[in-house]
Amino acid sequence: MRARPASTGRRSGAAAHRDLPREHRGPRATDETEERDVQLGMVGLGKMGGNMAERLRRAGHEVVGYDAFSDKRDVDSLEALVGALEAPRVVWVMVPSGEPTRTTVRELGELLSPGDVVIDGGNSKFTDDQVHAEELGAKGLGYIDAGVSGGVWGLENGYALMVGGSKEDVAKAQPVFDALRPPAPADESGEALPGAGFVHAGPCGAGHFAKMVHNGIEYAMMQAYGEGYELLAAVDLIEDVPGVVASWTQGTVIRSWLLDLLVRALQEDPALEKISGYAEDSGEGRWTVEQAIEHAVPMPAISASLFARFASRQDDSPTMKAVAALRNQFGGHAVRAQVAEDPE
Repeated sequence: MRARPASTGRRSGAAAHRDLPREHRGPRATDETEERDVQLGMVGLGKMGGNMAERLRRAGHEVVGYDAFSDKRDVDSLEALVGALEAPRVVWVMVPSGEPTRTTVRELGELLSPGDVVIDGGNSKFTDDQVHAEELGAKGLGYIDAGVSGGVWGLENGYALMVGGSKEDVAKAQPVFDALRPPAPADESGEALPGAGFVHAGPCGAGHFAKMVHNGIEYAMMQAYGEGYELLAAVDLIEDVPGVVASWTQGTVIRSWLLDLLVRALQEDPALEKISGYAEDSGEGRWTVEQAIEHAVPMPAISASLFARFASRQDDSPTMKAVAALRNQFGGHAVRAQVAEDPE
């Protein structure tokens, strides 16, 4: 994707680019006569957005970042961010789902020009995507919904991306997706295998729907690991609970990255004594169960794992300690510290 000067009255992207901190331009932007692979606006520089911006810069791309609450921002407003980008612009929104995302998308819709593309990479509900696509489409703007998985580990390992939108809009942003995704594994001949960390799942809404189902499965997997941990810890026969869990990470059919993270959590806190057995649900599990009901798809495991999170708010169970520890390990989600009871 090659940048071209903006056709608005705003300051040209090239001029604004020269004012960016050198480390934010990407290594390929040292020569103004050399065209960049891609230029991206990133709105939201938190745990995910900040790391994604850094991964893109390491790949040689230029990122202009804005976050009202971060001192790492390159510009001080959405209008300044749009003015610093050259058309056709691609702006990635990485802010909390719900009203913060809706407000940001609406504001960008008033600032961007026809042919520009907005990507929502948060955990929005897929029905919001369809509304955003219609609103932006009426202004000649493209819209892509991107389900992103990878958590705080994505900077080094890459992010799994599930996107929804038109083929034309996805093609405009493909260099961004290619830089963010994990390296593609190869077959015996050296050819890259398809489906490695990226999928164009369908039209607008398909990306977040796919991520919603992904997170529902994640709920059930974490619940199963947590229940297994609780049973191991409940019997006197097992003398090395962390060792048993660690032994499962090699050669077994239940090995996974989540299991690796449970091992890590147990290394840091072998009895999970520092963590309260309280696990939040961020919405996707509920939406997955709602869609299962609407489409008459039986989901007993995912439904039970969702209800178990509700139960975790009423008591303090070892299973939910493990689930809370896993959420903290892969996503950096806050955990509640165990509070000692006041002595009588």
